[in-house]
Amino acid sequence: MNEMSPLHKGTARKPDALPLNLSRRSFLGASLGALVLGVALEGGGRALAQDAPPAIVPGTRVNAYIEIRPDSTVLFRSAFIEGGQGIFTAMAQIVGEELDVDPSQFVVEGAPPGPDYGLIGGLRFTGGSMSVRKSYDAMRKLGAAARQMLLQAAATQLGVPVGELSTQPGRVIHAASSRSIPYGELATAAAALPMPTDVPLRSREDFRWIGKPVARIDIRDKSTGKATYAIDLKVDGMLYGAVQHGVRLGLEPGALANEDQVKAMPGVHSVHRLPGAVAVLANSWWRARRAVEALQITWTEGAPDSVVRVMPADYSSEKHLADLKARTGDGLAFETHGAVGPALADADRIVEASFDAPHLAHAQLEPPSAIARFNADGTLEIWAPNQAPEMFQADAAKVAGIAPEKVIIHSPILGGFFGRHFLYQTSNPYPQAILLAKATGRPVKLLWTREEEFLRDALRPMSVARFRAGLDAKGMPIAMSAVAVCEGAASRWFGRTDDKVDSTAVEGIAGKVYAIPNRRVGHIHVDDPTIIGFWRSVGHSMNDFFYETFFDEMADAGKQDPYELRRRLLAESPRHLALIEAVAALSGGWKRGPFTAEDGTRRARGVAMASPFGSEVATIAEVSLKQGEVVVHNVWVAIDPGSIVNPAIIEAQVNSAVALGLSSALLEEVVYEEGAPRARNYDGYPILPPDRMPKVHVRIVESGAPMGGIGEPGLPGVPPAVVNAASVLTGQRIRSLPLSRSNLTDMAG
Repeated sequence: MNEMSPLHKGTARKPDALPLNLSRRSFLGASLGALVLGVALEGGGRALAQDAPPAIVPGTRVNAYIEIRPDSTVLFRSAFIEGGQGIFTAMAQIVGEELDVDPSQFVVEGAPPGPDYGLIGGLRFTGGSMSVRKSYDAMRKLGAAARQMLLQAAATQLGVPVGELSTQPGRVIHAASSRSIPYGELATAAAALPMPTDVPLRSREDFRWIGKPVARIDIRDKSTGKATYAIDLKVDGMLYGAVQHGVRLGLEPGALANEDQVKAMPGVHSVHRLPGAVAVLANSWWRARRAVEALQITWTEGAPDSVVRVMPADYSSEKHLADLKARTGDGLAFETHGAVGPALADADRIVEASFDAPHLAHAQLEPPSAIARFNADGTLEIWAPNQAPEMFQADAAKVAGIAPEKVIIHSPILGGFFGRHFLYQTSNPYPQAILLAKATGRPVKLLWTREEEFLRDALRPMSVARFRAGLDAKGMPIAMSAVAVCEGAASRWFGRTDDKVDSTAVEGIAGKVYAIPNRRVGHIHVDDPTIIGFWRSVGHSMNDFFYETFFDEMADAGKQDPYELRRRLLAESPRHLALIEAVAALSGGWKRGPFTAEDGTRRARGVAMASPFGSEVATIAEVSLKQGEVVVHNVWVAIDPGSIVNPAIIEAQVNSAVALGLSSALLEEVVYEEGAPRARNYDGYPILPPDRMPKVHVRIVESGAPMGGIGEPGLPGVPPAVVNAASVLTGQRIRSLPLSRSNLTDMAG
């Protein structure tokens, strides 16, 4: 069988329907009929071959990742999920470089759960801008090992020494006899060979594809509507589900006043009470939605559990912010250098400020959805957007009451994510889909409306940060104390102890490279009543805003230019100094302003630095003010990720990050009133419109440092650079986001 099942085609084509009896076991039986370099894996990741090794080292078994088809195209099972960030293309470039296959000849899909794919400390998740940098070496070695196996198989077939053979993309070449063999004709023989170890890798100067702007391998399918997302999928015999949640966390459904009337509506199959929600199943999603919205539900107060904290009826964003601001003290120390207390006491001048940033929603364009199906063999299949297949597999097993190896997880490409598709049980529909499929004995596809998504999204935490700095007689900072007040996203989901600071609560404040001799970063934990989670660039998204805007306040207090002060404090850090000078050069030379642009507008510029996810970033923003609003004209970003795989993807990701960073700085905030979010759709939660997107200019600087992340680092520098520029025009410091709260006046004009 040369054609793969539609269920496992990745983005190759969109199936009209998925057969009811298609399980992973039946798929594997079909797949083994192809000429493959490898063995297929069961849902739990165990090899079907009898001589499977007792222990699996992630990223070392060619057979778990690579399948070479008869036409010499390559199916690659990626440990990481594609969500628009270009991972599938990067994987094709990295593996293709060593395998010697053009990336355009790859079909990449998300791998099933299994130990082969735990490349991040034995775990597997797509996030933290870690996918490429944490798998780069392993994937190169994997491709090189596969190429060596093909060479060995060709040597046997041609009766020549391996040393006389070479490869060209997709073929083994014997130059002396002018013979060549396509990879597809060697795959079966190669698969029977032992895997080689210590295979030499290509030299950088010989790279064909790594470091080059290779076109995205998924762009055609996405542009033509062939890409298959979770919301596109169908299985035979499925019911469609829609839900209505309690408006506050912790509310449980009580009486349904008109249940019989709703059951009688056209196409309605059944009505179900779920934890915190009521669902209606029907023969179409539109009918299910109309029916569930017609239900008259009496909601009752529930009890908190390990995940859900019952939301008080009087909870509001205003009250929570006031609570954060009221917390005093230095908190639990996360980072300490020198002696901050004595240095502050000896300072000629003290500078103090407090900053805050709101809850933020993911507001992704793809609505949350999931399909659940129980099979005759006792397995449960889940089709659900996710960033961590093994975590979802384990949690789905708990919900269903079965063993994890009985759960088959399919991981479609994601229509946006950046933390939206982690294991937030109350923020994802897959647990509800499982319960509904179990109750009915039918496959169920559950799709949340936009209103239900906004009601249950896992938000970026609200945070407050207090700063206190001491300056010497020359206006140079000699000490800084900072305290973040919030709940960190990581501790909510992975546990917290009273004697340890959640790094996600302080990253972007801690770890700064400026040469301030005495500094301390502390944290005060305050429970956040909302569902919180990871948002693009996590703590950096707010903490770099706090730190870098305070830096400018410090510079102004010491009568220092903020760009020049940064340069002075980076004098002993050549990598960072080169980067800030690179962004200044990219912008045509640093000028703070105010100045008059060619179009007659009064403008100013702000600068910021950030060190997120192993990369270094310098950002300059140029803004003006119009009718009380900030207009951003240009954003310049110099990014140093150490080394690169695809510069075109880096530039695209920086543009994307700038857009989201700017949207958060100018417009976005989740506001709670009476225990519920005020906005339930985009009309109440505005995001950056196209006409407010500035020109973005990107320069990639390869310093040769260890490879850093790409998907998130471009975001954190944008809010502080914009705010620092706007503050020049207003003549007042801005310490709270978003800027849409304020009517800003150009005091400098």
